[in-house]
Order: sequence, then C-alpha cells, then structure tokens
Amino acid sequence: MADNAKPVTFTDANFKSEVLDSETPVLIDFWATWCGPCRMIAPVIEQLAVEFDGRAKIGKLDVDRNPETAMQFGVRSIPTLLFVKDGHVVDQVIGAVSKKILTDKLEGLVSLPANS
Repeated sequence: MADNAKPVTFTDANFKSEVLDSETPVLIDFWATWCGPCRMIAPVIEQLAVEFDGRAKIGKLDVDRNPETAMQFGVRSIPTLLFVKDGHVVDQVIGAVSKKILTDKLEGLVSLPANS
C-alpha cells in the first residue's frame, strides 16, 4: 500500500486504456468542481486510492471537461460512481455514500476472479 497513491485522472482521451482495458477493477468517480456532494466524497476517493493501490484503480472523471464519456455511460446525476471489471460496468452508486459502502463494493470486486 503506497502512501503516495493518488486517484487517476480519467479523461475522454484515456478512458479506454485506463478503464476499459484495465487488468484490475476500476472505480470511477464522475464529478464536477461545482458539485457539493462531489467535494464531500473527494477525501474518501483519495483514501480508497491509497488503500486499494495495486488491487484496484481508483480515479475521477470531471464531467464538464469530459462530456463524451459521461454521456456514453448515461451519467445524469453526480457524483456517480461506476465499478468496472474486465471492461464492463458491474455496479454503480449515485450520490455521496459512506466509505464503508464503497469499500465493501470494492472488496467484493477485487475478490472476484477475472471475467466473472
């Protein structure tokens, strides 16, 4: 577990390589600078990036700067958190939720065998 691990910045340009082609599960936080609940969960996303370093990829996608990806995944409310494994969305959470909920979902995802 690396203390210097940080959330990855996902963009329309790197989404395929960073998320869809990722060999590890991915948590994407769709957010915007003006979104209060997004700012509330930002510290949790930072903590998860450290705690799951090497087991899952944790990152953020600014919906204002990357509208194509947000539209592609039907993101209408933020924060929206998508859990991706083997290139497929396997779970989602909309709104600011507790760290425990996100941790439990990630633990379940990293424990699944590939292509399940």
